[in-house]
Amino acid sequence: MSRFNASFEIHVHGQVVLRPEVTYLQLQDALKPLWRYAGSKSLADAAKSSYEDEPGIHLNPHEHILQMCWTVPGDDDFRQTLDEVCMNLNDLASAGAAIEVTFYDAEFDEEEGPPGSESRDDFVMLFVGPDPAAIMQVQRDILVQDMVNLMERHFDGAELGGVVSEIDKLFAQRFDDLVNSLEIGKPPRGSGGSSSGHGGGRKPRHLH
Repeated sequence: MSRFNASFEIHVHGQVVLRPEVTYLQLQDALKPLWRYAGSKSLADAAKSSYEDEPGIHLNPHEHILQMCWTVPGDDDFRQTLDEVCMNLNDLASAGAAIEVTFYDAEFDEEEGPPGSESRDDFVMLFVGPDPAAIMQVQRDILVQDMVNLMERHFDGAELGGVVSEIDKLFAQRFDDLVNSLEIGKPPRGSGGSSSGHGGGRKPRHLH
């Protein structure tokens, strides 16, 4: 698959804890949409990132951890690939995990572009897990961390217990609503996907 004129450089970053019995062949099959998108014939062929300073896609067999710090050229159609990969990883994950995906506008030049122009950079956070409860747990943990980091600029951490408690109530209510609607087998609303930001200042690429 030729992507020399791709609109974006797409960076996938995350760490997923897999069930102990998951084999490399199962993982390769789950990530097939990724490596096929990259134009490769196997996960091993696609595992190397476009940037040498990024580890790429790596399985730690001793700790059963899938680590991704991988960049590939692509377009908006990569979003469908992500949906397929997340659904596949749900079946292999032993705990909830977040996967960050950043779309860098390959055609935007901050120095040479016209004044006031904005890039088409975009950021999406996806969630995977063995069940809705595990997905909600990692969503909750990230939200609490972000909220505490923001509010600690103005308040002592010891004063924020009430804020954390209210966040827990919101997630507890969401989970109860999910159970009561008899949709326990489906991802919770918004859990497949995403919170995203667009335009503005450019998010620096992960460096390792």
